[in-house]
Amino acid sequence: MLRKLYDGVFNLARGRHATPALAMVAFAESSFFPIPPDVMLAPMILARPEKAYFYAGVCTLASVLGGILGYAIGYFLTDFGLAILRVLGHSDGLDHFRQWFAQWGLWVILIKGLTPIPYKLVTIASGLAAFSFPVFMGASVVTRGGRFFLEAWILKRWGAAMLAQVEKRLALWSGIGLVVLIALIVMLKLL
Repeated sequence: MLRKLYDGVFNLARGRHATPALAMVAFAESSFFPIPPDVMLAPMILARPEKAYFYAGVCTLASVLGGILGYAIGYFLTDFGLAILRVLGHSDGLDHFRQWFAQWGLWVILIKGLTPIPYKLVTIASGLAAFSFPVFMGASVVTRGGRFFLEAWILKRWGAAMLAQVEKRLALWSGIGLVVLIALIVMLKLL
């Protein structure tokens, strides 16, 4: 089953609709969708390393545009934005988000935008806090571009060797990935 899923992702990554699908996932993930674009970006780069930076650019642009929607949800649809954040495990309320951005502001966007923490938390919380939109946009371009272009560079440079190892030991690497994912979720819940 794991091999079929793996092969299916690579077939999608090589398909003619891969780039629009990547853009849609990156856009949606920045405002409401739970799956990060990296699950498509990485296999697409591994399938076509010569297009690594193009894919990173598409991912960055779509993610920043989706971030505008996330910001708008927080800013204009406060109750809906708070509901999304509650579903994601952040039920601290409007005052908490405003205090968070008043104290840390730009650093919230820069640090969280680079991490695997769902970016929609940052975009919606930025809107809820009525954080400076131009600063939000600039930080989003820097942090999302930094993340996706770094990922593209790493995969373009060492992707073939990494891919060979993953394909040899697919079950082992999947298990390790699952353990790391669960550990990250537990750590985030404890924080």
